[in-house]
Amino acid sequence: FRKKRLRFGRSRIHEWGLFAMEPIAADEMVIEYVGQNIRQVVADMREKRYAQEGIGSSYLFRVDHDTIIDATKCGNLARFINHCCTPNCYAKVITIEAQKKIVIYSKQAIGVNEEITYDYKFPIEDTKIPCLCRTESCRGTLN
Repeated sequence: FRKKRLRFGRSRIHEWGLFAMEPIAADEMVIEYVGQNIRQVVADMREKRYAQEGIGSSYLFRVDHDTIIDATKCGNLARFINHCCTPNCYAKVITIEAQKKIVIYSKQAIGVNEEITYDYKFPIEDTKIPCLCRTESCRGTLN
């Protein structure tokens, strides 16, 4: 797979976003979500530490029950992809040489300068995180 040409820039959804620099057809690999593989216990500790350090956003992506990819301090541009209730991409866990990876694929054709988005699919919790996607079918929250 060839990673698509992408750039990060200011987003109308939330601070920074990731944008296509070339047309992307439907069902194509866009980018792998890269970071450090950690266990849940480590992720919980890091999330607290990041909050104490004043890091506004942490980039923790669950792979499975045991593994989380932390792209907060050592990730790639994929960490800038914003949530959208009607996304143009989706995340998929694939296994390559016995290692699980998260890959972002396009759901539809994406034009040059269009923002790359996917549904974060956060679990439902009492404390709601507001959604900022502003699409017609916005659910209002990420969880």
